[in-house]
Amino acid sequence: MKREKRKKEEMQPRADGLTDYNVYIMQRGERVMNILLAAVAIFAVGMIFYQNIILSLLLALFSLRFPRIRTMQIIKSRKKMLNVQFKDLLYSLSSSMVAGRSLASAFGDAARDLQVLYPDPETPIMQEVRYIVRELEMGETVEDAVAQFAERAHLDDVTSFSDVIRTCNRSGGNLIEVIRNTSQIISDKIETKNEIETSIEAKKFESRILCAMPIVMVLLLSVTSPDYMAPVFHTLQGTVVMTISIIMFVAAFFIGEKIMDIEV
Repeated sequence: MKREKRKKEEMQPRADGLTDYNVYIMQRGERVMNILLAAVAIFAVGMIFYQNIILSLLLALFSLRFPRIRTMQIIKSRKKMLNVQFKDLLYSLSSSMVAGRSLASAFGDAARDLQVLYPDPETPIMQEVRYIVRELEMGETVEDAVAQFAERAHLDDVTSFSDVIRTCNRSGGNLIEVIRNTSQIISDKIETKNEIETSIEAKKFESRILCAMPIVMVLLLSVTSPDYMAPVFHTLQGTVVMTISIIMFVAAFFIGEKIMDIEV
């Protein structure tokens, strides 16, 4: 009961209108389109493996779960994009502070610098920087404004940056030097992760091709040797074998994606 309640709360939009990057609410049209596309693809796979409309339609019911999978993909992609944009913010803040600006003033400079890189005002990092600047103008502290951003971003790098600011403000450390070093470390970490993802992109493509090969092989055998495949499509034992095969290559796909999702 508590798990269901927490899940429902996580799916609700924030009352203050700010973006929580761990939440994405699909519009009804988008949800229907995702279900239809997934249903068509799954039905086609079902027809290849079963050559039975009823079984294929039953298999296509799994498309109802696809919007949740697609939502997780969108959340992951959005957070990845925000992380890359956050690196540019760190560079701008570090440059401004080395030039003698305070951290609060550096955020104002960053808003102008990032506008050149991201002219679209709807870009996530631009929205976040403008919000931080607005909070500072209203008397909010830098520590609290960045902490609010970290709470919504759910990114380790943003959380680390927020913790550094909090620690320096409370312990009286050299904020300029610490921010510069932290910016360099976080930026190097983000670049390393991007390099790793680039290097394994070819392996990801190979993995997806291998997962699709069983479908291609069954289709080719069905077309070229229908008598050979008849026992598979028209017996209970064949249906069971095909079902196990589908489960195995779907599991292989998700396991492969999980293995190549490398965290730095």
